[in-house]
Amino acid sequence: MVRSVPAHLAAGLALLWTCLVMPQQARAQTEVDLALVIAVDISFSMDTDEQALQREGFAQAFRSPQVHEAIRSGMLGKIAVTYMEWAGSPDQKVIVPWTILDNPEGLMAFADKISSTPLRRAQRTSISSAIDYSVRLLEESGLEAARQVIDVSGDGPNNQGRNVVEARDSALAKDITINGLPIMLRKPGYLDIPELDVYYRDCVIGGQGAFTVPVRDRDQFIAAIKTKILLEIADLTPKQSLINRIQTAPSTNCLAGEMQWRDRWSN
Repeated sequence: MVRSVPAHLAAGLALLWTCLVMPQQARAQTEVDLALVIAVDISFSMDTDEQALQREGFAQAFRSPQVHEAIRSGMLGKIAVTYMEWAGSPDQKVIVPWTILDNPEGLMAFADKISSTPLRRAQRTSISSAIDYSVRLLEESGLEAARQVIDVSGDGPNNQGRNVVEARDSALAKDITINGLPIMLRKPGYLDIPELDVYYRDCVIGGQGAFTVPVRDRDQFIAAIKTKILLEIADLTPKQSLINRIQTAPSTNCLAGEMQWRDRWSN
């Protein structure tokens, strides 16, 4: 003889399931080894060929078997990534929203979304606003990540928005690491600076294991992006890291971009 469970007992068991089991399931779905914001410069200083090369570099990185293996080797075997583009202080746009990557099919689809979105360009360069926007993306993601990283790529210094050092330090205070991909394919122009890699080292990047991978030659662009993504996923740093965060004065002027812009319009 099969006895039915009283209605009040069934309701209590259902509530217990909701309170105990479902939160654990939800947490398991949002736990990742890494939450990564890819923040890509699309200011007018980047020509369309460079933009296309940059897009292709990120797409190829996520198609790479080495990157797939690095993800599988993590404690949980999955990461979450969002791809956004930025220019001046009012201009940030998510191209690919937060996506959990834990299998080759998902990685391929993510890469296809990056490469298939039409290119666009916009005015000014606000690295600080890109960092602030990336921090908000991380805070609003709903993810529980062992590590949080912002991957900033660009070909010039900050010239709009708040001080880039202030934005960087605000992110570091929230245990977010910022890595950099300074793009140095052309001779510095009137709104560029020499040694952009040093500027990124002193003014942009920071946090646990922070590093830069400078791009000085068009032929190494795609390989540099792949290397950077691989290092970030595997939580490694280059053998000869450009970052050495001792408490010393920076060797470059972190307001160089703002000063250039002011001088341009005052003449």
